[in-house]
This record gives sequence, structure tokens and C-alpha cells, in this order.
Amino acid sequence: MVTSSFSPVKGIVPSAGQVFVWPRRLWSNQVMTDPELLQARMQKWRLCGQPVRTLDEARAFLESVGFCLMYPMRPALLLPTFIGAWVGADDKLPTRQHAYNDPRAKQATELMVRALRDQAAYEAPLIDENNAFLLAASVFPYFYSLVGERNPKQPPATGPRSPYSPLACDAFEIIRRRGPISKTKLGEMLGGSVSNAGLDRGLSELWAKLRITRVDYTVEEGSVWDELSRWAPDVVREGVGISVPEALSALVSKYLDCVIAVEEAEVENFLVNFVPRTRVKEAIHALLSARELSFVHVGSKSLLQVTPPKQAYVPKPRPERVS
Repeated sequence: MVTSSFSPVKGIVPSAGQVFVWPRRLWSNQVMTDPELLQARMQKWRLCGQPVRTLDEARAFLESVGFCLMYPMRPALLLPTFIGAWVGADDKLPTRQHAYNDPRAKQATELMVRALRDQAAYEAPLIDENNAFLLAASVFPYFYSLVGERNPKQPPATGPRSPYSPLACDAFEIIRRRGPISKTKLGEMLGGSVSNAGLDRGLSELWAKLRITRVDYTVEEGSVWDELSRWAPDVVREGVGISVPEALSALVSKYLDCVIAVEEAEVENFLVNFVPRTRVKEAIHALLSARELSFVHVGSKSLLQVTPPKQAYVPKPRPERVS
């Protein structure tokens, strides 16, 4: 079992099972201004002139935010970016489409790959497979519980209801026998008749269920893939053992921890990429009922936040009476 670097707060909600929340600090007066919210996000997302340049800094950044994209998206998704943390600012950051001619992107990618090799970060598909979605080591088991294969020892098979094509199954067997393996070598072993687009589709099918993961990248051979349950067996084992309600409540609370405070629709817009919207709504309402989430007033809006800890009442000392 992987020991996570946080101390969870758990409650029981009869209708939703176990509730999990990351502890956090926030404004205890339940009032915040728009500039305060923006400043708090920039500070947490390392956009205030404190760039992430070392592996230890990358690990600390990911553990703080929980997850991030490599590059900004258009339209924007409310998430921090690894390139922004590397630069230390939010000024003219490249999108994925323009990263090829930006030297900052090359250096940030090198650090990201180091984090993957060291298992300080895990990568998963989100919206754009070419824009890395990175998760902290402590968060990934909860993501795996929602997305990953519940019986990872059983190899993928084709069938009427199977999400896997014959090519994906063949690729998995090669990765299982010969991995870690580059995409180039994998294509050669599958035979020359396999197109690059077809191989990409097969890898995407396997990656969507977290059967495989990218573990390295080289300029000469591109992405290097391995079976996730071999690359990180303890993480997969922990993910399989986490219930869906607990995993979903954990990701809801970690996302709110990441963005400080946000409208409920923004939470749904993020999590709907891998969980049905109705399940997200149920998890939010269960956490609200358990008082693990609450509302903070920001300008004219009421935004969701992780409920801040209660401050102990300290009575003011009574003045001494002068006789």
C-alpha cells in the first residue's frame, strides 16, 4: 500500500458511502474579494515569480495542486499548467500547437519527463492526448479508481462490448512482454502494415483504461510505453482497492483545493471528462451535506470551497481590577 503524503479527513454520509476530503486552509470569515482569489490561485499555481526548476520543486508543486495540464487549453479549462509553473508567470504561455518553437516548452518538457521517470508524476489522457494531464503521486490512485481497469491482471480481449480492438490487444501483449518499449519499436514488432494512425488509436484505447502509461520520451524514438501495473504495481493495487464514492469525493475536494474556490459548474466541467455529470453532482451534494464543503462569498457570487477548519475560541483576557 502506498503511503500518501496527506492526512485525510473522513466522514460518513449514509446515501453516498465514504467521504474523503483533503485538509486545507482558507479564509475563515467566508468572504473573499476577486483579486484575493486570483492572487491565491497565482500563488498556488507558482505564477508569482517562483518558477519550478528542479525535480524536488516539481514534485512539491504537483503535490500542492494535485493535477495540472502541460499547456493552456483553448477554450480554457480551469487548471494550473506545468509550463506556467516552470516559467513562474502567466505571461504569453505557449499552447500545445505553438510549443514546438518555444525554448521554454522544451526545457519544461525535459523536467516533466524526469518527473515521470521518477514516479513523482503520472500521466493520463484527458481531453487532448498531446497535452499531458499530470497527476501527483498521492492523487493518482483515486483517479485510477474511477478510470482504470479493475482487474489489471486480466489481459484485454476483443468482443462485442470490449473497448479494445485486435490491434490494441496485440500491442498490449508486446508491451507486456518487451516493455518498456518505444512506439517506434512497437510498430516494427507489430509489422510494417500497421499505420502510424492505427497504432495511435490502439495505444489510446489501452491508455484510456490506464492499461499502459508513458514512462519516458526520447528525441530519437519518441514516447516509451510500459504496462502500468508493472511500472507502478503499488499504486495500481491501491487504486483498485478504493471505492468509487471515496475516489470521487477525493477528487472533488482536491480540485477545490487546487482552484481555491469555484462555482459548482466548473467542478462538473472538469470531472465530467472522466465521470458522468450526475455522479459529480451527487458527490458535491454529499460533501455539502457532510459539511466538508461550504460556500464562500467572492464578489457577488457564492463559490464552493473545502470547509476551513474551525478556529478555537480564545476569550480575551479580562482587565485586572485596580483596588
